[in-house]
Amino acid sequence: MKIRILYFAALRDALDRADETLDTTAATLADLRAELAARGGAWAERFGDASPAARRVKAAVDQTMATPDTPLRDGAEVAFFPPVTGG
Repeated sequence: MKIRILYFAALRDALDRADETLDTTAATLADLRAELAARGGAWAERFGDASPAARRVKAAVDQTMATPDTPLRDGAEVAFFPPVTGG
């Protein structure tokens, strides 16, 4: 299936891309994160299970906040973003 992925803020800078369309077999958000982490380097730092930074990355699927077990569908839009702060 094909999904559209959006990367925001510091993620966009670290990964050197704002978005991509990915042909994937990932059934859940957790599967997608593992697939992205397998790219290595900055990808593993931002999406790998062992990375403290990865635990802080939030995600939305079709503009709804998502959990690791959120299912993905063909044509889904997945957005990844670092924690939002402000004051």
